[in-house]
Amino acid sequence: MPDNAPGYLAAGPRVGIRHFTYADGTEFTARTRESKDLHQPWLFPPGSADAYAAYAGRLIQDPTKAGFLVCERDGGGIAGFININNIVEGGFLSGALGYGAFAHAAGRGLMGEGLGLVVRYAFGKMGLHRLEINVQPGNAASIALAQRCGFRLEGFSPDFIYMDGAWRDHERWAITAEMTRSR
Repeated sequence: MPDNAPGYLAAGPRVGIRHFTYADGTEFTARTRESKDLHQPWLFPPGSADAYAAYAGRLIQDPTKAGFLVCERDGGGIAGFININNIVEGGFLSGALGYGAFAHAAGRGLMGEGLGLVVRYAFGKMGLHRLEINVQPGNAASIALAQRCGFRLEGFSPDFIYMDGAWRDHERWAITAEMTRSR
């Protein structure tokens, strides 16, 4: 499949990636509510129209963020999302990834394909050099996704991110543009 399939920034055999829009709010929040048991305690995506509008607005308007929806090519439904946060330019050229699958798509390999597309897009069109994923040590599914996509474990950060009422430990996984070229 060509990377520039109609409507997508990049596309693979089963999914395409595109930016968030405000019009995605109804489907996104419905999928969030359906996926609460899958996401928590790791992730808290917006579940209401107002929360989605604020969330999408930050991803659309803030140049230090880029949000991508992973959509099934068969039907276009949203399978999950991958955001690049804390984008730093200059000599650093990096960003921090956050992601989540929706329950109907979990375990089907769609997010692995989508993450691969986002990584290629980030290192290509966006000109980034490094992407980092910060994952709570007990989140086995997220760690497995990072490993499958070629990220390497670089360290452990105690009390790293404030989530669900407490500072949480995280493992740091990263990939660089050079690592993807050598695969």
